[in-house]
Amino acid sequence: MTGFRVRRRLGAHRLEAHDADLAKRAGAALFAADERIRVAADELAFAEAELGAGAIQRSSEALVAVRGDLNTAFLLNRLNHEAMPGTVDEVRARYERIVQLCESAAGVLDEQIAAITERIARARREPEFVAGLRAEIERLRARVPLVHETIGCLAARYAREALVTVEADAAEAERLLAFAEHSLRVAERRRDAGVRDQAQLALEASAESVHRAAAMLDAVETFEVEALRAESALAAIVEESRRHIAVALETPPSRGISTAIDELQAALAGLPPEVNTDPFAHLRRVSTAHAALESAMAAALERAMIPISPVDRVSPAIEAADRKLEVARDAIARNPGRIGAEAMKALAESERIRIDLGHYLGSPAVAVSVTDQDHQAQVVAMARRAAFLASEALFLARRDIDASRHHGVRLLTPSVE
Repeated sequence: MTGFRVRRRLGAHRLEAHDADLAKRAGAALFAADERIRVAADELAFAEAELGAGAIQRSSEALVAVRGDLNTAFLLNRLNHEAMPGTVDEVRARYERIVQLCESAAGVLDEQIAAITERIARARREPEFVAGLRAEIERLRARVPLVHETIGCLAARYAREALVTVEADAAEAERLLAFAEHSLRVAERRRDAGVRDQAQLALEASAESVHRAAAMLDAVETFEVEALRAESALAAIVEESRRHIAVALETPPSRGISTAIDELQAALAGLPPEVNTDPFAHLRRVSTAHAALESAMAAALERAMIPISPVDRVSPAIEAADRKLEVARDAIARNPGRIGAEAMKALAESERIRIDLGHYLGSPAVAVSVTDQDHQAQVVAMARRAAFLASEALFLARRDIDASRHHGVRLLTPSVE
């Protein structure tokens, strides 16, 4: 019991020490925040004198909000020093809130002071900044005729719809440069009139317009490179598409593959000559059709890899053997005396395997059920061997028939055991 009490007293002592440290942190944060507000107010006063009230409006509003938060923090600190401040948890929560408010206020003030400092530095460099803007406007204006010449060359090779964007960019760049010059004149008039905040706003508008105009002129000049890249990619995918079509035509037909082949062939047939083209649109169309064919072929391959049921494999193999045997028997029976020993031997071997196959299955019927995979593979192999021998017998029989017709003789066919 004594140990329990000691641990409780030790925990309370540590808790009190923690609260005392938190109170010190809150007091230091309040002092620092109050000092930062005073410094920020002085900075704003200097900035207003140099830039005008309009240039620091947002910073002034931020300072008002920060002062409101700091007043709240002082109120919370006053509550914690009253005769009955509340529970320990309430006091601790107030101190934590004070620290939070002061840290937030410090961040806002640092951000606003940095922005004001940058604006003051820009204002002091305004003459050289204006000179730089004028030089940049002149440099961009000198590029405009070259850009129009580039568009003319592009128009001789590419379709009009492919050039709509770059033609619009060239026109917009000229408009932006005119607006930038106008904004510079406004900035100078406002500065001469002593309205520094309006002059600064006009100067910022001019700089933004110059930046956008440069980006649009760059887009026109890089269009040809992008178009050549698209043409190269189109040539590569056309060649690959033709190879894929050839492969797809050799695969077992399916509705999905047939549709994809038709769409890709239509896309390839729709390609115009090398001039008056829109390489981006053609590349998109052929790429889409090419991807559709690849998807259809992949789906067909996936379906082909699905295990086939035993009956689906065995029955077609036996049916194929029976059909070939029937054709070989009919050809030999209709040409007595003309068939040589090799054909008769191949036919006899095929018939023997077919008989063995019936015994092996336990039924001569074609519709059989084979569940064991090894059994199934052996049945299919026997059926394919019988079909091969029947085809060979037919080939040899036709050779013998042709030979007998050419020489006008009949062959003596020995009996085959």
